[in-house]
Amino acid sequence: MAALLLKQDGHEVIGLFMRNWNDASVTLEDDCPWIDDSRDAMLIAEQLDIPFQVLDLSVDYKTRIVDYMFNEYEAGRTPNPDVLCNREIKFDIFLKNALKLGADFVATGHYVQKTESIINGNRTYHLLAGEDPNKDQSYFLCQLTQGQLSKALFPIGGLLKPEVRRLAEEAKLVTAAKKDSQGLCFIGKVSLPEFLQQKLSKKVGDVIEISANAPKVLAYLKMQNGSTNPVELAERPVFLTTDGIKVGTHQGAHFYTLGQRKGLHIGGMVKPLFVLQTDVVNNIVYVGQGDDHPALSIRALTVDGAGMHWLRDDLALNIGETQLFEMRVRYRQNLFHGELINLDGKYFAKFQKAQKAVTPGQFLAIYHHAELISSAVIY
Repeated sequence: MAALLLKQDGHEVIGLFMRNWNDASVTLEDDCPWIDDSRDAMLIAEQLDIPFQVLDLSVDYKTRIVDYMFNEYEAGRTPNPDVLCNREIKFDIFLKNALKLGADFVATGHYVQKTESIINGNRTYHLLAGEDPNKDQSYFLCQLTQGQLSKALFPIGGLLKPEVRRLAEEAKLVTAAKKDSQGLCFIGKVSLPEFLQQKLSKKVGDVIEISANAPKVLAYLKMQNGSTNPVELAERPVFLTTDGIKVGTHQGAHFYTLGQRKGLHIGGMVKPLFVLQTDVVNNIVYVGQGDDHPALSIRALTVDGAGMHWLRDDLALNIGETQLFEMRVRYRQNLFHGELINLDGKYFAKFQKAQKAVTPGQFLAIYHHAELISSAVIY
C-alpha cells in the first residue's frame, strides 16, 4: 500500500526486499516464512509495474541483530531486536544500498508520521505517532537519527489500519487480505526457546518463590511508597535463595524475562506465578504470585548519560534540569507521565505511577506532545 500511494503521488518507486534470514529450523513455517513474504513482495511489484530486487543482508543481520540477541539473553536481559533491526539494518545497511541505487528516500509501511521545521536555523525532522492509536509503531523507531529520518518516508502513517485494508481491497492488491506480520523483524514468528537453544544450552536450576510479605519485599514497598528520591526509587530488590522457598525447577535462567508468566510450568498456586528476577550467574529464577506482586513494579529507572539517545538534540536536558514528558517502556503500552532528570550527567526517569515489568534490555521511549524525542536501553 505504501508503494501504491507513492506511485499515485508521482514518485518513481523501486521495490527492494531484504533477505535477512535463511534458517527455517527456528521459524514456525506456517506463520511467517520469509520466502512467502518475498513472493508476495514480488507479486506486488509486478502488479504495480515497478522494478524489484532482493538484497541479501543475512550476514549483517546475524552480526548486528542475532549475535546481539544471544549476548543479551546470556547476560540476563531481554533485548528488543525490532528496534535494533530498524536502526542497524533497515535504516542503515538497507538505506545505504538504496542510496547507491540513486534513491532519494526509503519508504516503509510503519504507522508513524514525519514532519519537518526550522529550529535555530537548522532543518529538523519530527517523528510523530501514527494516526491509528492501535497501530502506532513509533516505539520501534526510537533509535533513529536525524540523518536517517531525513531519508525516510511513511506513506500510510496518517491512515487508520481499516482504511489501509479498504484501500488495498479497492486497488485489488494481492496482499489485501494478508494477516498482520508478527514475530522477529524480517525473520518471522520465531519459536524463541528453540531459537535461543541454538547457542544457549539448557541448564537446570531452581525456581524460588518470593512471598509478597517477605521482609525484603515489604522494605522495598515502603521505600517505593515513601521516597521521592529517584536514585532510591530506581533501585530494584535483589533476592537471594534464602528470601523464599523452592517451588520448582527451570531449564535455564537466561530463557526467562522479568514479568514473564508463561513457560514456568508450575501449578498449584492461588495466583499465577510471574518472574520477579533472574540470576544468570547462579542460574536462579525468582517468582511471585499475582501480577500485583510489589516486586513487579518500579517507580524510576536509571540511564547512563552516554546511553541517552536524542532524536531531538535541541530538547536534551542540561545537568540539573528536570522536565515532565510522556513515556512508554514497551510497544503498545499507553503513554504515561514521568519526569526526566539529568543528575550530574546521569539520567533518571521518575514515573508518576509505578510501572509493572520494566524489563532490562528493552527501551524507554520519551515523547513530547506525541513526538518521539529520545530513548535509552533499560538497565
